[in-house]
Amino acid sequence: MRAQADDRHPDLRAALENLLAAGGKRIRPRLVLLMGNMLGADPERLITLAAAIEMLHTATLVHDDLIDGSLLRRGNETLNANWPPAATVLTGDFVFARAAKLAAQTGSLTVMEEFAETLAIMVNGELTQMFDARGLANRGNYYERIYAKTGSLFELSTHGAAIISPVDAKIVANARNFGRELGTAFQIVDDILDFTGDQAAVGKPVGSDLLQGLITLPALYYIEDNPKDENVQSLLNGHYHNEKEIALLVEAIRQSDAIQRSLEEAKDYARRALLSLNGHPPSEERDALENLAEYITNRNV
Repeated sequence: MRAQADDRHPDLRAALENLLAAGGKRIRPRLVLLMGNMLGADPERLITLAAAIEMLHTATLVHDDLIDGSLLRRGNETLNANWPPAATVLTGDFVFARAAKLAAQTGSLTVMEEFAETLAIMVNGELTQMFDARGLANRGNYYERIYAKTGSLFELSTHGAAIISPVDAKIVANARNFGRELGTAFQIVDDILDFTGDQAAVGKPVGSDLLQGLITLPALYYIEDNPKDENVQSLLNGHYHNEKEIALLVEAIRQSDAIQRSLEEAKDYARRALLSLNGHPPSEERDALENLAEYITNRNV
C-alpha cells in the first residue's frame, strides 16, 4: 500500500504514509486473507486484493472526514485538518485510483467489476444519507444505509477472495453471504457504540449520529416503543441540532432495552454469517473467522 505513492509528489507520499500509519483494525483485509487461505487461493493474489480493499476503505475515510468536517480520526488529525478541501479530495481520488489498479492486478475481471460496483454502492449510499435520511425513522432505509456503508465492503472482501479461489459457485455465494451478514453485524455494533461507547475510544462524540439527524437501530427500537416521547417528536420534526434534547434522548435510549435488543439483532446477523461456513473442514482460518465474528459482536458494548 505504501508503495502506491512511490515516485509521486512528496506531499502525496507523506499523506498516504500518515493515512496508513493511523492504524485501524484492518478487518477487511483480514477477511480477504482468512477466507482466501481457507479456500486455497493464490497468496500473492490475495495480498493484492487485500491491499486494494483496504485502500478503497482508506479513500472513503478521506472523503468522509472532509464531508463531515471531522478533524480527528482514531485520535489523529485528519487530512482535511491541515490541507485545503481541494488537496484532500484529490488525495482521496488518488487513493481510489491506486486501489482500483491493485484490484485489476488480481487478474480477475469479475473482481474488478465487483470492486467498481461496490464503490458505486458506497457513493450512492452516502448521497442517500445526505439527502434523504435526516430525521427518517425507517427500518428499510436504515438497512440499505448500513449495507452501503459497511456491508458492501465486507461482502467484497469475502466474495472477492472466493472469486479468485479454486471453488465452485455455491461456495462463492456462501462466502459472499458471510461478508454481507458480518458487515451488517459490525455496523449495528458501531451504531450501538455511538450511544454506549467512550468518546475517546469511539473517536467521535457520543450521540453524534442523532445530532446529524441519522436514526440508527437503537433509536429505531426506542422510537417504535415510545412514539409520543417529546424528544422523539422533536427529532422526527427536524430539530436534531438541539443538543440538550438530543442528550436527553440519548440517555433515554441508553436506559431502555433498545441497546440490548440491537445487540441481539447484531448477534443474529453474526450467527447467520457463521452458517455460511458450514461444510468447510476445521482449519486455523475457519477458527479465526469464527473468532472474528465473536469479536465483532463483543466490542466494548
